Amino acid sequence: MSGPEPRPGSRPVNAVKRAWRRRRRSEPPALIRTPRPSLTYRLISYLLVFPIYRLLFRGRTAGNGQVPLEGALVVVANHGSHLDPPLLGHALGRPVAFMAKAELFRVPILGAIIRACGAYPVARGASDREAIRTATDRLEEGWAIGVFIDGTRQPDGRVNNPQAGAALLAARAGAPLLPVAIINSHRAMGPAGTGLRLLPVHIRIGTPVPPPVSRRRADLDVATAACQEQINALLDQGLVQPQSLTSARGPDALPPSGADPGH
Repeated sequence: MSGPEPRPGSRPVNAVKRAWRRRRRSEPPALIRTPRPSLTYRLISYLLVFPIYRLLFRGRTAGNGQVPLEGALVVVANHGSHLDPPLLGHALGRPVAFMAKAELFRVPILGAIIRACGAYPVARGASDREAIRTATDRLEEGWAIGVFIDGTRQPDGRVNNPQAGAALLAARAGAPLLPVAIINSHRAMGPAGTGLRLLPVHIRIGTPVPPPVSRRRADLDVATAACQEQINALLDQGLVQPQSLTSARGPDALPPSGADPGH
C-alpha cells in the first residue's frame, strides 16, 4: 500500500523549511555571541600594555569607530616587530586572539595568561589546514582573530607579500576583514635585532572589507589585495596627528588609547 498523498503545496513548503534549517546551521554562532574580555585580559591591558603603548611609545590610535565590537572578525595587519600582537589587541577595544606555539601553554603562569588573553595553541609543525581549522573554531565562538598578512615580520614594516590565509578564514566563517596599519613598530623593535628604540608607534584602523564571496583562489586574492592596498595606504599617511583623533570607543572598549582626546 502506498502512503497518503501529500497535500498540494506541501513539497515546496518542506523544501523551504529544509533550506532554512540548512541556512540556520551554516550561520556562524559568532553572530549572536561574542566573548567579553576576561579579568586577566583587562589587568594585563591596563597595567602592562597600556603604559607601554601610551607612555613608552607615545601610542595613538585613529579609526576606532571602524571596529565592529560584536561578532566574528578577522583583523588583518602588517607585521614589523614582536610588539605588534599586544599593541594591536589593546588598541582595538575588543579582545583579539592570536596563534601561539602549543609549548607556550605549558609554561607556568605564562600559559594561563596567554590563554586568558585569547591566544590559541597550534602544535609545532602543524599543517596550515590544522591552523586554519583552529582559527575558524575561534571565529565561530565570536572572537576577533589577528592575522599578520605577510606571515612574518617585514624589515620595512609594509605589506609586501600578502598570503591568502586571512581571506580564507573570512570566507569560511563569513566574517569581515578589518585592515589595520601599525606604524613604526619595525623601527622601534624590528626583525634585524637592533634593540629597542623608544619611537612613537601609532595604529590606523581601516574600513572593513566584506568576506570573499567564495573560497576560490580568485575571490581570496581580491579580498587579500584590498587589505594590502588599505594597509599600505594607511601606512603612507604617517603618524597620527592629535587634531585628527576622534573618540569612538564603544561601552565595552578596553583602556583609552590615543584615539581619546583629553586622556
